[in-house]
Amino acid sequence: MLRKTVALLSCLCSLSLSAAPVVLHNIQGYGFDEQRQLVKFQTLVFDNETGQVLARGDSTLRQQYAQATQWDGQGKTVLPGLIDGHGHVLGLGDYLNQADLRGISSEKQSAASVAAFAQSNPKQQWVMGRGWNQVLWDSKAFPSKTSLDEMVADRPVYLVRVDAHAAWVNSKALALAGITKDTIDPPGGEIIRDANGEPTGVLIDNAMGLVQSKIPAPTNEDKEAALDKAFAHLLALGITSVHDAGVSSELAALYQQLQQQQQLGVRIYPMLSAKDPQLADWFKKGIVDDQTDWLDIRSVKIYGDGALGSRGAALLSDYSDRAGQQGLLVTQPDALTEIMRLTIGAGFQANVHAIGDRANRLALDRFEQLSPLADLAKARHRIEHAQIVSPKDIPRFKALHVLPAMQAVHATSDMNMAGDRLGVARLRGAYAWRTFIDQGSIIVGGSDFPVELANPFHGLHASVTRQDQQNQPEGGWMPEQRLTLVEALRSFTVDAAYGAFQEDKMGHLQPGSWADFILVDRDIFNVPATELWQTTTLETWIHGKQRYKK
Repeated sequence: MLRKTVALLSCLCSLSLSAAPVVLHNIQGYGFDEQRQLVKFQTLVFDNETGQVLARGDSTLRQQYAQATQWDGQGKTVLPGLIDGHGHVLGLGDYLNQADLRGISSEKQSAASVAAFAQSNPKQQWVMGRGWNQVLWDSKAFPSKTSLDEMVADRPVYLVRVDAHAAWVNSKALALAGITKDTIDPPGGEIIRDANGEPTGVLIDNAMGLVQSKIPAPTNEDKEAALDKAFAHLLALGITSVHDAGVSSELAALYQQLQQQQQLGVRIYPMLSAKDPQLADWFKKGIVDDQTDWLDIRSVKIYGDGALGSRGAALLSDYSDRAGQQGLLVTQPDALTEIMRLTIGAGFQANVHAIGDRANRLALDRFEQLSPLADLAKARHRIEHAQIVSPKDIPRFKALHVLPAMQAVHATSDMNMAGDRLGVARLRGAYAWRTFIDQGSIIVGGSDFPVELANPFHGLHASVTRQDQQNQPEGGWMPEQRLTLVEALRSFTVDAAYGAFQEDKMGHLQPGSWADFILVDRDIFNVPATELWQTTTLETWIHGKQRYKK
């Protein structure tokens, strides 16, 4: 299925491009120069055989390539292909095949939606879904197995919270996993219980694995079908490359197979999962540097803590709305030290998931302890999310050459509960994009799909406005942390490429770079910032070939 879809996308070309070069003229083009400064151009010349940009400039450039294929862009806006610096490709494909609970406003309605999905998919052994968020419900309370049991009792139900750090299950799933009143919480996880100690049906972080391990493993055919959907979805959004955060050896091997068959839908920069039992074998083989940049394997996703919405983010002091609770360390400190040591020692990039201020400090401390400063400057290690950071630790990112890989839409998604969880004082170091930029840090932008929607223009909008799509709150949430549109676009292009050691060839559309670009329906630099999220991708090109056309 995947092979057929990619072949179909290749055939979508509106031009019969049989020979290089190609001159795309009459466009409003935007890219970046070697100093990461915005550059405008009206003509883009690329080689559709080698997949590289040959030149860019004004309309006179056409004369130098008079014998080339000429393509009139009809005044459309051209941007570098957008790079999502933190997503989950297989998770996105699965999400597109499951019950979608995003945005539903109550537990009862969510359970009803699951029941409707189950009725429409009677052959599925497990009823799977994603996207519930109790913060959006009037009750603000975690849901219960009871509401699911009333709707679906004959099959196990497993529903992942919007942030992927909690699961809501029915009694059938609890029984299959053997979870009872006497089950002990696993390290780094919590089984939510009622006043009598009985499991309620909500599992936090590592406790999710108790049920997850009982779900039948997908076949390679299942994975290919999910990837097929995900690739098509990403291409339609203008995404040409993804940093896939936390892949198994099996998925990495499948990516390698697809790359060898030239069947990858988008460029993939996979972070190997630190939990993968075959990680040591990858370290022995060393990094994989693909000269075409379709699949560079040189990083590891390391898991520090949970998420803020489920109170799993590890904090230095108690949650403001839950005395005595400071979150969860998914990887205990000694184990975190060891996996970071092994990753750094093998010459791989260490990308640590850290949302809470305690998790961020633990990661920074270990980078400082485990690697000389000169090596850190070359290694481009990352902290994924860097959501809540003690103000005294923010300068350490720059001093230690650690990149913050941040997702702009998290701020506008979390703003309705972040103050409750953290209180006013800790917000000074939360979602602090402007503070990072002003100190000279390079932000790797992304969405964390399918936790958030994959649309990168939602991230650009959130970066610039600090508002939701209803333009709330007025003036923006913590507006002092807003970015300019140029800074925001950098984070999804050349700066994201830097976070994957790919900035020489991607994200800027300079001569010699890969011809990865998109055509969109508006000039994003000449529309109100409040409309940025409405931008639509018309065409997506990767390596000089058209992969999507609206």
